[in-house]
Amino acid sequence: MMGLLQRLGATTLGVTERIGRGHLFLLYVLGGFPSLLPRFGLVIKQIYASGVLSLLIIAVSGLFVGMVLALQGYNTLVDFGATESLGVVVALSLVRELGPVMGALLFAGRAGSALTAEIGLMKATEQLSAMEMMAVNPLHRVVAPRLLGGIIAMPLLAAIFSAVGIIGGYLVAVGLLGVDEGAFWSQMQAKVDLFDDVASGVIKSVVFGFVVTWIALFEGYDAVPTSEGVSRATTRTV
Repeated sequence: MMGLLQRLGATTLGVTERIGRGHLFLLYVLGGFPSLLPRFGLVIKQIYASGVLSLLIIAVSGLFVGMVLALQGYNTLVDFGATESLGVVVALSLVRELGPVMGALLFAGRAGSALTAEIGLMKATEQLSAMEMMAVNPLHRVVAPRLLGGIIAMPLLAAIFSAVGIIGGYLVAVGLLGVDEGAFWSQMQAKVDLFDDVASGVIKSVVFGFVVTWIALFEGYDAVPTSEGVSRATTRTV
């Protein structure tokens, strides 16, 4: 019994300590944001690395998710004679929920794992230590641009996921199922609200992008500086 309590206490203390280190890490990184203004090119490079290079998987996934939504939504709405509302169902599902959530999952798998591996490898090869020896703060110079780049890239990816998904839903609804094209778009325009629906999805995607990028960077920075340690950190990130 005492052994079980000791293991439980050790696990709890370990988790608490790790959470504390993660929040201290975040505070130090956020302190480097003001210094990024004159070097915003570093952030642009990270937006390209995290966002542009993830476009293919985001677009393909969004297209098929939109197609499936339209097909399943039609099978449900046709029983009630409400197929003209199919565009609203597809748009709201993507903009409010699936766009931010699915986009964040794909972002974590593609960009998050890459960030963890990159920072972990820099730590394993002592590049971060070398920067400290040259009086350069690696949290400000290396980590902060990646965090800000991920926060900016994630809402854009979620918007692209939703837009491509709506196009996929349109192709299935109008081209395959025979839904009236005018009703599909007009109902969507009338029922989707900019502030209640679109803004809600944007806020969610910003929060998801912040959390995913923060965890990915912390896992890489906190990884054991060996090849095995980096691989384990990458697995924990995903």
